[in-house]
Amino acid sequence: MSHETLAIIWFVLIAVLWCGYFVLEGFDFGVGILLPFLGKNEAERRTIVSTLGPVWDGNEVWLLTAGGAMFAAFSLWYATLFSGFYLALLLILVALIIRGVAFEFRSKRGTATSPTWRRNWDIAIFIGSFLPALLWGVAFANIVAGVPLELQNGNSEFTGNLFTLLNPYALLGGLVTLGLFTTHGAIFLALKTEGEIRTRANALAGKAGLITAVLAVVFGVWTQLSHSNNAVASAVALALVVVAWVGALAANRMGREGWAFLASAATMVFVVVFLFLCLYPDVMPSSTNPDATLTVQNAANSAYTLTIMTWVAVILTPVVLVYQAWTYWVFRKRLSPSQIPNPDEGSLDLPHEVDAKASA
Repeated sequence: MSHETLAIIWFVLIAVLWCGYFVLEGFDFGVGILLPFLGKNEAERRTIVSTLGPVWDGNEVWLLTAGGAMFAAFSLWYATLFSGFYLALLLILVALIIRGVAFEFRSKRGTATSPTWRRNWDIAIFIGSFLPALLWGVAFANIVAGVPLELQNGNSEFTGNLFTLLNPYALLGGLVTLGLFTTHGAIFLALKTEGEIRTRANALAGKAGLITAVLAVVFGVWTQLSHSNNAVASAVALALVVVAWVGALAANRMGREGWAFLASAATMVFVVVFLFLCLYPDVMPSSTNPDATLTVQNAANSAYTLTIMTWVAVILTPVVLVYQAWTYWVFRKRLSPSQIPNPDEGSLDLPHEVDAKASA
């Protein structure tokens, strides 16, 4: 295949990787954000955390793969993005580290011996979920709208700062992803739990979903009118976003959590497709100098590199997808607080161990 074709293929594959990340890590973030609000006691909070036990670390692999693919296929895009968005991406990284540590450490002490231990780790889970859910929207909105880039020694260099990224359009994008992930997480909890948690999650998903719908419509129309490079294709994708989200809220209202989750997941996919369609053929547009804009073609690595990567992706991607699907199938059972041991009675199982026992 030609270099141009390979570059387009990898632009599409990177979009697919971000679709997977938004779908899977999206409900992770939502569950973490909702933990302090839906869990009324330790048994309920432990149940909520246990729904993520077997999957949260695997879901983060999609981010690593997307970043690695960007580095290997579009090193100029990767370098410009990660240097220009350094502080924002550092905040996301720190938040993800804090969240991962919190998942593992919250069960290391019982509430009777240290009443503030789990409460503090629950706060850490909330912060570690809230910040990425907000900042990923800010980052993608800035990528689509364009950032100040100038040519320096033949390379595109970011000339703004952190406050440049915190513009009204980008902040609206952040609120949209925050709402999408929160609702997605609530629908996931309604699907994975029983009893009061399921009822509260179902009700909260409906309310959060309506607020998110309003924000998403404003952001989508703004993006479509001002920042789309492919107006017709992106309009179709935006329409699919609306249809999928309405379907998710309708299914959630009827108590059909499985269909609601599928529709919510489809919404995440269509949101990423919409953003990438608005972006193409650019990968990093410049808001100050069109000559500094990075495109699919001028930011792509050599044909030899892209060819090797394509063969690796063809061989390994199906294996990863089958394995992750199998993981979700094994841990498909619902959880309830009655299945969660009392930590004050000496049981300090990790979340994934509790979920494994419930599934068995």
